[in-house]
Amino acid sequence: MKLQWRYFLLALGFFTRLPVPSFPDFQESDLNHSARYFPLVGVLVGLLAAVTWWLAALLFPASIAVLCSMAVTIYLTGAFHEDGLADSADGLGGGLDRKRKLEIMQDSRLGSYGAVALVGMLLFKFHTLSALPAAMLPFSLIAGHALSRLAAVYIMATTQYARPAGKSKPLATALTQNDLWFASVFGLWSWIGFASLLWLNHGGAGALRFLLLTALPVFLAWEWWRRLLLRNLQGYTGDTLGATQQLTELAFYLGLLAWSQLA
Repeated sequence: MKLQWRYFLLALGFFTRLPVPSFPDFQESDLNHSARYFPLVGVLVGLLAAVTWWLAALLFPASIAVLCSMAVTIYLTGAFHEDGLADSADGLGGGLDRKRKLEIMQDSRLGSYGAVALVGMLLFKFHTLSALPAAMLPFSLIAGHALSRLAAVYIMATTQYARPAGKSKPLATALTQNDLWFASVFGLWSWIGFASLLWLNHGGAGALRFLLLTALPVFLAWEWWRRLLLRNLQGYTGDTLGATQQLTELAFYLGLLAWSQLA
Protein backbone atom coordinates (compact mmCIF):
# COMPACT_ATOMS: atom_id res chain seq x y z
CA MET A 1 0.00 0.00 0.00
CA LYS A 2 2.87 2.37 0.76
CA LEU A 3 4.31 1.76 -2.70
CA GLN A 4 0.92 2.34 -4.36
CA TRP A 5 0.54 5.58 -2.43
CA ARG A 6 3.94 6.62 -3.75
CA TYR A 7 2.83 5.90 -7.32
CA PHE A 8 -0.36 7.90 -6.85
CA LEU A 9 1.53 10.88 -5.41
CA LEU A 10 3.95 10.76 -8.34
CA ALA A 11 1.04 10.90 -10.77
CA LEU A 12 -0.56 13.71 -8.79
CA GLY A 13 2.66 15.71 -8.64
CA PHE A 14 3.41 15.18 -12.33
CA PHE A 15 0.01 16.27 -13.64
CA THR A 16 -1.12 18.88 -11.12
CA ARG A 17 0.23 21.74 -9.07
CA LEU A 18 -1.04 20.19 -5.85
CA PRO A 19 1.79 19.89 -3.30
CA VAL A 20 3.21 16.39 -2.84
CA PRO A 21 6.33 15.14 -1.01
CA SER A 22 9.60 15.12 -2.92
CA PHE A 23 11.06 11.81 -4.05
CA PRO A 24 14.87 12.03 -4.03
CA ASP A 25 15.15 8.35 -4.98
CA PHE A 26 12.87 8.71 -8.01
CA GLN A 27 13.25 6.07 -10.72
CA GLU A 28 11.76 6.16 -14.21
CA SER A 29 10.12 2.81 -13.51
CA ASP A 30 8.11 4.52 -10.75
CA LEU A 31 6.53 6.83 -13.31
CA ASN A 32 5.76 3.80 -15.48
CA HIS A 33 3.76 2.27 -12.64
CA SER A 34 2.15 5.59 -11.69
CA ALA A 35 0.36 5.59 -15.07
CA ARG A 36 -2.29 3.38 -13.48
CA TYR A 37 -3.37 6.39 -11.42
CA PHE A 38 -3.61 8.96 -14.22
CA PRO A 39 -7.42 8.52 -14.51
CA LEU A 40 -7.74 8.80 -10.72
CA VAL A 41 -5.95 12.14 -10.91
CA GLY A 42 -8.58 13.05 -13.50
CA VAL A 43 -11.33 12.16 -11.02
CA LEU A 44 -9.77 14.51 -8.48
CA VAL A 45 -9.37 17.34 -11.00
CA GLY A 46 -12.94 16.85 -12.20
CA LEU A 47 -14.22 16.81 -8.62
CA LEU A 48 -12.50 20.10 -7.81
CA ALA A 49 -13.88 21.58 -11.03
CA ALA A 50 -17.37 20.41 -10.08
CA VAL A 51 -17.11 21.93 -6.59
CA THR A 52 -15.86 25.19 -8.10
CA TRP A 53 -18.75 25.24 -10.56
CA TRP A 54 -21.28 24.60 -7.80
CA LEU A 55 -19.92 27.36 -5.56
CA ALA A 56 -19.66 29.85 -8.42
CA ALA A 57 -23.20 29.02 -9.58
CA LEU A 58 -24.48 30.20 -6.19
CA LEU A 59 -23.27 33.72 -6.94
CA PHE A 60 -22.86 34.11 -10.68
CA PRO A 61 -24.67 33.30 -13.93
CA ALA A 62 -24.23 29.80 -15.35
CA SER A 63 -21.73 30.87 -18.01
CA ILE A 64 -19.45 32.49 -15.43
CA ALA A 65 -19.63 29.37 -13.26
CA VAL A 66 -18.48 27.28 -16.23
CA LEU A 67 -15.58 29.66 -16.85
CA CYS A 68 -14.61 29.41 -13.18
CA SER A 69 -14.55 25.61 -13.34
CA MET A 70 -12.44 25.69 -16.50
CA ALA A 71 -10.04 28.19 -14.95
CA VAL A 72 -9.59 25.95 -11.91
CA THR A 73 -8.72 22.91 -14.02
CA ILE A 74 -6.22 24.94 -16.04
CA TYR A 75 -4.64 26.29 -12.86
CA LEU A 76 -4.55 22.87 -11.16
CA THR A 77 -2.79 21.26 -14.12
CA GLY A 78 -0.64 24.23 -15.06
CA ALA A 79 -2.25 24.13 -18.53
CA PHE A 80 -0.25 20.92 -19.00
CA HIS A 81 -2.70 19.30 -21.42
CA GLU A 82 -3.62 22.52 -23.21
CA ASP A 83 0.08 23.14 -23.86
CA GLY A 84 0.35 19.61 -25.27
CA LEU A 85 -2.56 20.28 -27.61
CA ALA A 86 -1.02 23.52 -28.88
CA ASP A 87 2.42 21.97 -29.38
CA SER A 88 0.93 18.95 -31.15
CA ALA A 89 -1.04 21.17 -33.51
CA ASP A 90 2.05 23.25 -34.30
CA GLY A 91 4.19 20.17 -34.92
CA LEU A 92 1.73 18.17 -36.97
CA GLY A 93 0.52 21.21 -38.89
CA GLY A 94 3.86 22.91 -39.52
CA GLY A 95 6.33 20.08 -40.01
CA LEU A 96 7.01 18.52 -43.39
CA ASP A 97 8.54 15.30 -42.09
CA ARG A 98 8.66 13.31 -38.85
CA LYS A 99 11.93 14.81 -37.63
CA ARG A 100 10.79 18.38 -38.21
CA LYS A 101 7.41 17.74 -36.58
CA LEU A 102 9.11 16.47 -33.42
CA GLU A 103 11.47 19.46 -33.42
CA ILE A 104 8.61 21.94 -33.68
CA MET A 105 6.76 20.23 -30.84
CA GLN A 106 9.77 20.82 -28.58
CA ASP A 107 9.78 24.55 -29.39
CA SER A 108 8.23 26.52 -26.52
CA ARG A 109 6.92 29.23 -28.85
CA LEU A 110 3.24 29.20 -29.84
CA GLY A 111 2.58 29.05 -33.57
CA SER A 112 -0.48 29.70 -35.68
CA TYR A 113 -1.72 26.10 -35.64
CA GLY A 114 -1.29 25.88 -31.90
CA ALA A 115 -3.09 29.16 -31.27
CA VAL A 116 -6.05 28.14 -33.42
CA ALA A 117 -6.24 24.71 -31.75
CA LEU A 118 -6.00 26.14 -28.23
CA VAL A 119 -8.55 28.94 -28.70
CA GLY A 120 -10.88 26.63 -30.59
CA MET A 121 -10.71 23.97 -27.88
CA LEU A 122 -11.41 26.43 -25.06
CA LEU A 123 -14.34 28.02 -26.91
CA PHE A 124 -15.77 24.66 -27.94
CA LYS A 125 -15.49 23.31 -24.41
CA PHE A 126 -17.01 26.43 -22.85
CA HIS A 127 -20.05 26.48 -25.12
CA THR A 128 -20.60 22.73 -24.82
CA LEU A 129 -20.46 22.77 -21.02
CA SER A 130 -22.68 25.85 -20.90
CA ALA A 131 -25.31 24.05 -23.00
CA LEU A 132 -25.46 21.01 -20.71
CA PRO A 133 -28.25 20.77 -18.13
CA ALA A 134 -27.02 22.15 -14.80
CA ALA A 135 -27.93 18.99 -12.90
CA MET A 136 -25.60 16.94 -15.10
CA LEU A 137 -22.61 19.26 -15.08
CA PRO A 138 -20.81 18.09 -11.91
CA PHE A 139 -20.97 14.43 -12.96
CA SER A 140 -19.97 15.41 -16.50
CA LEU A 141 -16.79 17.09 -15.30
CA ILE A 142 -15.72 14.16 -13.13
CA ALA A 143 -16.42 11.53 -15.79
CA GLY A 144 -14.96 13.63 -18.60
CA HIS A 145 -11.66 14.27 -16.86
CA ALA A 146 -11.29 10.63 -15.79
CA LEU A 147 -12.26 9.06 -19.11
CA SER A 148 -10.05 11.39 -21.15
CA ARG A 149 -7.00 10.52 -19.08
CA LEU A 150 -7.78 6.86 -19.54
CA ALA A 151 -7.80 7.51 -23.30
CA ALA A 152 -4.26 8.89 -22.98
CA VAL A 153 -3.20 5.74 -21.10
CA TYR A 154 -4.63 3.61 -23.92
CA ILE A 155 -2.56 5.60 -26.42
CA MET A 156 0.50 4.73 -24.36
CA ALA A 157 -0.51 1.08 -24.27
CA THR A 158 -1.17 0.72 -28.01
CA THR A 159 1.65 2.78 -29.54
CA GLN A 160 5.32 3.32 -28.82
CA TYR A 161 7.21 6.36 -27.62
CA ALA A 162 8.21 8.43 -30.64
CA ARG A 163 11.37 10.10 -29.37
CA PRO A 164 14.80 8.49 -28.86
CA ALA A 165 15.56 7.31 -25.34
CA GLY A 166 17.13 10.01 -23.19
CA LYS A 167 16.39 12.95 -20.97
CA SER A 168 13.45 14.07 -23.14
CA LYS A 169 11.46 10.94 -22.30
CA PRO A 170 8.64 12.32 -20.12
CA LEU A 171 6.26 9.47 -19.47
CA ALA A 172 5.70 5.79 -19.02
CA THR A 173 6.72 3.64 -21.94
CA ALA A 174 6.23 0.13 -20.55
CA LEU A 175 2.79 -0.39 -19.05
CA THR A 176 2.05 -3.75 -17.52
CA GLN A 177 -1.29 -5.53 -17.73
CA ASN A 178 -1.92 -4.66 -14.07
CA ASP A 179 -1.22 -0.98 -14.76
CA LEU A 180 -3.70 -1.02 -17.60
CA TRP A 181 -6.29 -2.87 -15.53
CA PHE A 182 -6.07 -0.41 -12.63
CA ALA A 183 -6.22 2.57 -14.99
CA SER A 184 -9.31 1.13 -16.69
CA VAL A 185 -11.10 0.67 -13.38
CA PHE A 186 -10.34 4.22 -12.25
CA GLY A 187 -11.21 5.66 -15.64
CA LEU A 188 -14.47 3.83 -16.21
CA TRP A 189 -16.08 3.78 -12.78
CA SER A 190 -17.23 7.42 -12.84
CA TRP A 191 -18.60 7.00 -16.37
CA ILE A 192 -20.52 3.85 -15.46
CA GLY A 193 -21.61 5.43 -12.18
CA PHE A 194 -22.97 8.38 -14.15
CA ALA A 195 -24.94 5.94 -16.30
CA SER A 196 -26.33 4.31 -13.14
CA LEU A 197 -27.67 7.65 -11.94
CA LEU A 198 -29.29 8.27 -15.31
CA TRP A 199 -30.85 4.82 -15.12
CA LEU A 200 -32.83 5.96 -12.08
CA ASN A 201 -34.34 8.94 -13.94
CA HIS A 202 -34.41 7.77 -17.55
CA GLY A 203 -34.64 4.01 -17.31
CA GLY A 204 -32.42 1.38 -18.84
CA ALA A 205 -32.93 2.60 -22.40
CA GLY A 206 -31.85 6.12 -21.49
CA ALA A 207 -28.76 4.89 -19.64
CA LEU A 208 -27.72 2.62 -22.51
CA ARG A 209 -28.22 5.45 -24.98
CA PHE A 210 -26.00 7.61 -22.76
CA LEU A 211 -23.26 4.97 -22.80
CA LEU A 212 -23.46 4.70 -26.58
CA LEU A 213 -23.61 8.41 -27.33
CA THR A 214 -20.68 9.22 -25.05
CA ALA A 215 -18.49 6.21 -25.84
CA LEU A 216 -18.81 6.51 -29.61
CA PRO A 217 -17.46 10.07 -30.04
CA VAL A 218 -14.68 9.40 -27.51
CA PHE A 219 -13.63 6.27 -29.38
CA LEU A 220 -13.83 7.95 -32.78
CA ALA A 221 -11.75 10.91 -31.59
CA TRP A 222 -9.24 8.55 -29.95
CA GLU A 223 -8.92 6.29 -32.99
CA TRP A 224 -8.62 9.21 -35.42
CA TRP A 225 -5.91 10.82 -33.28
CA ARG A 226 -4.07 7.53 -32.77
CA ARG A 227 -3.94 6.87 -36.52
CA LEU A 228 -2.76 10.43 -37.13
CA LEU A 229 0.06 9.96 -34.65
CA LEU A 230 1.13 6.65 -36.14
CA ARG A 231 1.10 8.08 -39.65
CA ASN A 232 3.04 11.22 -38.78
CA LEU A 233 5.19 10.36 -35.77
CA GLN A 234 5.13 6.55 -35.56
CA GLY A 235 4.15 6.90 -31.92
CA TYR A 236 3.29 9.29 -29.11
CA THR A 237 5.02 12.04 -27.17
CA GLY A 238 4.13 13.79 -23.94
CA ASP A 239 2.54 16.61 -25.95
CA THR A 240 0.34 14.26 -27.95
CA LEU A 241 -0.90 12.63 -24.73
CA GLY A 242 -2.01 16.05 -23.53
CA ALA A 243 -3.77 16.55 -26.84
CA THR A 244 -5.41 13.14 -26.45
CA GLN A 245 -6.83 14.21 -23.11
CA GLN A 246 -8.21 17.46 -24.51
CA LEU A 247 -9.73 15.92 -27.64
CA THR A 248 -11.43 13.02 -25.86
CA GLU A 249 -12.68 15.22 -23.03
CA LEU A 250 -14.42 17.47 -25.55
CA ALA A 251 -15.73 14.44 -27.44
CA PHE A 252 -17.28 13.14 -24.21
CA TYR A 253 -19.03 16.46 -23.53
CA LEU A 254 -20.33 16.62 -27.10
CA GLY A 255 -21.72 13.10 -26.85
CA LEU A 256 -23.35 13.96 -23.55
CA LEU A 257 -24.87 17.10 -25.04
CA ALA A 258 -26.28 15.04 -27.92
CA TRP A 259 -27.77 12.63 -25.39
CA SER A 260 -29.37 15.47 -23.40
CA GLN A 261 -30.99 16.82 -26.57
CA LEU A 262 -32.51 13.42 -27.36
CA ALA A 263 -33.53 12.50 -23.81
